Amino acid sequence: MIPKTFTEEIHLKDGRKIILETGKLAKQAHGSVMVKTGNCMLLCTVVSNYNSAQVDFLPLTVDYREKFASAGRYPGGFFKREARPSDGEILTMRLVDRVLRPLFPSDYHNEVQVMIQLMSNDPDVMPDALAGLAASAAIQLSDIPIECPISEVRIGRINGEFIINPNREQLINSDMDMVVGASEDSVMMVEGEMKECSENEMIDAIKIAHDAIKNQIKAQFNLVKKAGAKETREYELEENDDELYQQILKKAYQKCYDIAKKGTKKEERSKSFNELKDEIIEKYSDQDNEDERLHLVKKYFSKVQKEAVRELVLSEGLRLDGRSTDEIRPIWSEVDYLPSTHGSSIFSRGETQSLATVTLGTSREANQIDMPSYEGEERFYLHYNFPPFSTGEARPLRGTSRREVGHGNLAQRALKNMIPDDCPYTVRVVSEILESNGSSSMATVCSGTMALMDAGVKIKRAVSGIAMGLISDGKRHAVLSDILGDEDHLGDMDFKVTGTTEGITACQMDIKIKGLSYEILTKALNQAKDGRLHILKNMSKTISQYNSSVKSHAPKMVTLRIPNEFIGAVIGPGGKTIQEMQKDTETTIVIEEDGDEGVIEILGVNQDKIDSALKKIDNITFKPKQGEIYDVKVIKILDFGAVVEFVPGNEVLLHISEISWDRIDNVTDEINLGDEFQVKYFGIDPKTRKPKVSRKVLLPRPERKN
Repeated sequence: MIPKTFTEEIHLKDGRKIILETGKLAKQAHGSVMVKTGNCMLLCTVVSNYNSAQVDFLPLTVDYREKFASAGRYPGGFFKREARPSDGEILTMRLVDRVLRPLFPSDYHNEVQVMIQLMSNDPDVMPDALAGLAASAAIQLSDIPIECPISEVRIGRINGEFIINPNREQLINSDMDMVVGASEDSVMMVEGEMKECSENEMIDAIKIAHDAIKNQIKAQFNLVKKAGAKETREYELEENDDELYQQILKKAYQKCYDIAKKGTKKEERSKSFNELKDEIIEKYSDQDNEDERLHLVKKYFSKVQKEAVRELVLSEGLRLDGRSTDEIRPIWSEVDYLPSTHGSSIFSRGETQSLATVTLGTSREANQIDMPSYEGEERFYLHYNFPPFSTGEARPLRGTSRREVGHGNLAQRALKNMIPDDCPYTVRVVSEILESNGSSSMATVCSGTMALMDAGVKIKRAVSGIAMGLISDGKRHAVLSDILGDEDHLGDMDFKVTGTTEGITACQMDIKIKGLSYEILTKALNQAKDGRLHILKNMSKTISQYNSSVKSHAPKMVTLRIPNEFIGAVIGPGGKTIQEMQKDTETTIVIEEDGDEGVIEILGVNQDKIDSALKKIDNITFKPKQGEIYDVKVIKILDFGAVVEFVPGNEVLLHISEISWDRIDNVTDEINLGDEFQVKYFGIDPKTRKPKVSRKVLLPRPERKN
């Protein structure tokens, strides 16, 4: 039976169109859709169990994968099968998850799995920009409960003109690269990088992206109408006891308020809240239905605690640690802390601390990106590690988490446009989070900046970062600077902004409430700017300018270009020449072809040995010019001439007839092994097809005898 297919088109202003198709594929999934634009095709399916999981959170999994077959390629490695997701895929998963998660009912605890797969790749389309649209459309076509449809778009700007869903080539010339996720009424997520744009420019970009999203949401409504809307499923509701909640509210609210108002440190504050919680639990522990009731008691206590903390901020402008809403925690920093690294720094803000290191290397150390939709390399990259001890926990280490990938990527994007184009090194920054109580990714940006400056990397400008929060009850609101971990959890917004004195370099925003006005968003950005500049001022007290040179134990880098014809000679048969050169000079030498030239990188600690490597390469690539005079040395005597050397490894035959104006029978009558003199180079002899040099033309010609 031929399936009945339903489609809906979305038209972009530049003539491109996005097609939503359902009914043909994956019909046993609870919702499925194929999203097409150009030759790019994304299949998205969603399934949710009908039984509730025994958890108190939404067990949502968003999975995004790019199939190598979509680009007519094989997966790398020995086993030709897609394995664990790449960092690029993980970042796309996070972009979709962060927008969808707040829209599910708070008491919906059924497992939900959203799978997005790139089935056909188009080099002119960036498929990750379509993932949010695909996920939302699939859910709308299902019976899974969700508040409203959403979508996501990427926005760039070239020469002041905004572009929706640009391709990679366009992004090269763009001064911003942002992904915006939103419902019809509210912006919910923003993430991206900018080349020092202003706060107003960022707001303008979000507004234009939101307009494009509204069209995509309208298309989802139309598609559901065509395909037939499914009745939203019924699910097991959470147990509630309003009378119990009122009891706990009466017993705990004021006490929670008083604890919050003390302005204590995280450890002391947590201890006080836990003691109060235990006290409340104890009062209900000897009653019937103990397990079910205690679960509600814990739930309602957390709710009351949240309400008390939020009210303290809204009514008195005070925060958990005693700060005002726009106050930044105390900062201290240090550089050159680790003696053996190429660059290092410590940045502490309150109870959050990052130790950053910098490692300098050749292009051989570049981070290789191998995805079906993109192949390339990164000469600057940043890794973020978040060990359990940073929050006083003991838990198993199970590899790099999605959170670590996401936070590291944000910090990388914040810093990368400050690395000059002519930086000869591959630069790796690693941030080790040693303490965490909010804004650890922003601490990474600050420590990373100072470590780069300490390493002697000539960054354009220093970058700082700050995490902003929001608490609102609909009538009142408070924008919080430099939020704590608890304020992130209890608040309505987590807005991370990084930038220099000249403008914003990156941002990441997650909003948990509907209808955040652009007025509040503008206020948050301006308050963030004040915070960023305050932090930069503190950082400058530790290090105000990048070091003029790399450290004595750090490698120096020299880059040179040679004609293509000499690449083989530098490498030598089977790599023998370059390997011996590296061994003799104690350097690392990398050579790559770039058009008609070979690019050579020489990396070494000792400058004299780098110079030695340079001289060896100069010798190999030496090419005499016709008509020029050169100093040579005799390295071999032959019956018919002498072999002379321009430079070591570059030699030519001086024929006996070109040694002297006088006729000589033996070469040694005029010259001997080791003699040094000058010769003139005549280029290639048309008769012998070999290079010709002459000594005699530089000697006085004897007068002819009559």
